[in-house]
Amino acid sequence: MKPKIHPKYETAKVSCACGNTFTTRSTSGDIKIEICSVCHPFYSGKQKLIDSAGRIEKFNRKYKRDVQKG
Repeated sequence: MKPKIHPKYETAKVSCACGNTFTTRSTSGDIKIEICSVCHPFYSGKQKLIDSAGRIEKFNRKYKRDVQKG
């Protein structure tokens, strides 16, 4: 590698808005993030499928499906 052309690759502290912190390596220094794998709904298992607009019922009414019969 040529000297003095590459950025320094040093230890960086990553801080999440939920309070979780961990260390990694980065060229940009300390990093602040809004969401991490601890608080993200997909990775934490707290993800919920919400039918906010009644789309399922609207689809069933439109195509006259009976949910009980399948």
